[in-house]
Amino acid sequence: MSIEMITTVIKTVISTTLFFVWVVRYKNIITEFRRDYNYPDWLRDVTGITKLSCAVMLVSSNPELNNLGLKGIIFLMCFAILTHIRVKSAFGKVLPSIALLSLCLTLLFLA
Repeated sequence: MSIEMITTVIKTVISTTLFFVWVVRYKNIITEFRRDYNYPDWLRDVTGITKLSCAVMLVSSNPELNNLGLKGIIFLMCFAILTHIRVKSAFGKVLPSIALLSLCLTLLFLA
């Protein structure tokens, strides 16, 4: 399997995951941001819009947009992990953020 194919698969997994969490499971996101993290609604909305925008950029055919989307997701995943540490989440809650960050760092390394 070529590097190009591997990066395409990883980009698709990342983008699909973000879409699923921030669109399909949005009701869970609302609950988590309010109950678990005690963050305001506007921050949840900005975070969601930013993550979905970065996910679209990641699968774009434009290399500059790919890079911007990738770095945006890395930034957001770092803060997601810090949030989980701040609220002392169980490891199972932190694991998806760690996995997405790891996939993004893999893409950064392969680029």
